[in-house]
Amino acid sequence: MVQQHKQAWHQGGDPLQPAAAVRPRCLSMHPNVQDYFCNLPEARQAQLRELHELILSRFPSAKVDLGYKMPTYRYADGWVALGNQQRYISLYTCGAHHLAEFKRRHPEIKTGKGCINFKPGVAMPVADIARVVEHAMLQPKSAQT
Repeated sequence: MVQQHKQAWHQGGDPLQPAAAVRPRCLSMHPNVQDYFCNLPEARQAQLRELHELILSRFPSAKVDLGYKMPTYRYADGWVALGNQQRYISLYTCGAHHLAEFKRRHPEIKTGKGCINFKPGVAMPVADIARVVEHAMLQPKSAQT
């Protein structure tokens, strides 16, 4: 079963779907990114996959590669990255200004200067995460610069 999941990811499909349902998803994805997702602890896969799919649904032409050993999604001058940390699943952005609204709306979710840290297994506010991703990709530079 694990091998089938890995094969589905390597073919650009969803490892939770039967092989017949496999379809190309991210043609520009670096093979090391596919390996990253395949080697995630099972308990973290769904949440990280949800973030991955969210980013690609908004920016299907984003270039996906590894940066600092994390899946990094680049579009024009913007970028976001995903990380599987010891205690959190993190969404990194290129600046704190992308998180201002998110922090105001979700003070209960831990954030850093330019990242959001999600506790594994806790529901994520997908619509607000999408806004953060869009802001980071489309407005990478702070209005103050």
